[in-house]
Amino acid sequence: MNQKNILFLLLFFMASSLFANSAVVFMYHRFGESKYPSTNIKIEQFKTQLEYLEQNNYNVWHLSKILTYIKEKKEIPPKTVAITIDDAYISTFTKAYPLLKSKNFPFTVMVSTNPVDNKSKNYISWEQMRVMMADGVEFANHSLSHPYLLQKKSETDKSWEKRVKDEILKAQKRLHEELGEETNENPRIFSYPFGEYDLKTANLVKKLGYIGITQTSGAFSKESDLRFIPRFAMAEAFASLDGFISKLNTLVMPIKFLSYKDTILKETNPPLLRIELERPLENLACYLSSGEAIDVKWISKKEFEVVSDEPIKNKRDRYTCTAPAGDGKWYWYSHLWILKN
Repeated sequence: MNQKNILFLLLFFMASSLFANSAVVFMYHRFGESKYPSTNIKIEQFKTQLEYLEQNNYNVWHLSKILTYIKEKKEIPPKTVAITIDDAYISTFTKAYPLLKSKNFPFTVMVSTNPVDNKSKNYISWEQMRVMMADGVEFANHSLSHPYLLQKKSETDKSWEKRVKDEILKAQKRLHEELGEETNENPRIFSYPFGEYDLKTANLVKKLGYIGITQTSGAFSKESDLRFIPRFAMAEAFASLDGFISKLNTLVMPIKFLSYKDTILKETNPPLLRIELERPLENLACYLSSGEAIDVKWISKKEFEVVSDEPIKNKRDRYTCTAPAGDGKWYWYSHLWILKN
């Protein structure tokens, strides 16, 4: 074998190693419900995304399967993706389910159980869920009543902990009673309502034996924190095919140290985030949720600081940093900020 071929094989195996062991998760809410543009995806947009996954030979897995591989340190093949749907709105059953079934794509529905128990016509029924389960659809925990879980000023530590435990454990009990005792076990999955969490909430979720699923964007890997599994939200404004492809091609940013691990904005607003990388990255850029660019201040070849020019005013915002990884891939990290009143 000549030197050129050896070099090619070396680069191939290095690339395979880099792009394996990470996965991307997409999150949807409503399908073909144009009254709710912030959480809805148009049917044509959704069809186009599914066709792209099929035509480009993506491994569409249940979220539980990917998380099991992560927990057991198994190698995840390149081009692995999960489809998740929050809230179990009726359009999940009437519109998304037939399309996903036609592609034989598995998916995961995050259920808040009270609206289902209240027999709201806006949500999937337990009987409809059992029909879907027969086709391999899996269901996970999204709380009892879909509340904000952060501790309120009026709550003691004890009363807050009881409230959060009730929301998670009672919802799990209803999933077991209606869908079987193996539902959402091995692993236990909990999707934070509104995608909102802080360290205190995430630590309680972990203590209860659950993997925390966020709405903070990015890929994840075996090095990722199982309290904060990221997902890319798909809604009308962000569901173009080009945008979808870009998100499919994301990798975990190689972060060694974060100066601020919580999400709650305290005394300092705008917040300063300092990140130390495992290795230098070129052409790194950072943005607010609005898409507005934020200046990046490099401290060294591997350390940088990022802070917004203006105080954060929205209840929830993010700093998102990206850098090209080669071969059309992007390193991606997104940090959630919550403006808590």
